[in-house]
Amino acid sequence: MIIADRFSKVLLYLALILAALVMMFPILFAVSTSLMDPSEVNTFPPTLIPSSPRWSNYVEVARSFPIFRYLLNSLIVSTAVTLGQVLTASLSAYAFAFMKFWGKNALFALFMSTMMVPWEITIIPNYLTIRSWKLLDSYPGLILPFLATAFGTFLLRQFFMQIPRELEEAARIDGCGRFRFFRSIAVPLARPGLLTLGAYTFLSTWNQYLWPLLVTNSRLMRTVQIGTRFLMNEEGLQYHRIMAGVVLFMLPALVFLLWGQRYLVRGMMAGSVKG
Repeated sequence: MIIADRFSKVLLYLALILAALVMMFPILFAVSTSLMDPSEVNTFPPTLIPSSPRWSNYVEVARSFPIFRYLLNSLIVSTAVTLGQVLTASLSAYAFAFMKFWGKNALFALFMSTMMVPWEITIIPNYLTIRSWKLLDSYPGLILPFLATAFGTFLLRQFFMQIPRELEEAARIDGCGRFRFFRSIAVPLARPGLLTLGAYTFLSTWNQYLWPLLVTNSRLMRTVQIGTRFLMNEEGLQYHRIMAGVVLFMLPALVFLLWGQRYLVRGMMAGSVKG
């Protein structure tokens, strides 16, 4: 019985390792290609491991293409949207979780119903609004439409509702106002939810393509996803340089994902316990 259990665990781990390798293969292939010599890229059968890593590919693509400008643009936009969503979602979630006012449940249901509206439907109204405010081709134009989210409000409300009401009542008796309770007690206790929302928002904003393509015109205002497309157009068949640029574009998001993975898993699990 013990041998059968161990054998089943070994098979399970082997299957998980195989699945992980399959999922990681595109990333590993991109890194490998970015270090190849141009003569190795177009060989048949394809070469999976470079004979001698060519780190100069990264230097060449950085000199010929404004990669770091695109990285800076995406970093500014993603950070601003993340901070904005965490702030607005935490305030609205606190109101729905702790405050009592007429029509709260109906208003919350209406608020949540906006999650069923596809983003594609709001693109034209958002574009016309940004254009009327003369914010095209600017950081505010990339940031403003995403500063509030119903999903973030729903997620943080789940965390706030797990805070015992007795704690709020005791704080009110001791003279703690609503904002002080929100800042000093509610927000620290809901830290896993805030980190979850922050990680999710940052990664989703970093991977945006359609909206930055629509509202930016100048080359220096493009984000990394648009920059990847322009890199492919400019470099042509120089796949070693293209992959070097792709790896540089992918690296910040990959590092952030590895850092925030535990918060994403823990936050989603904790936020689904009580609603």
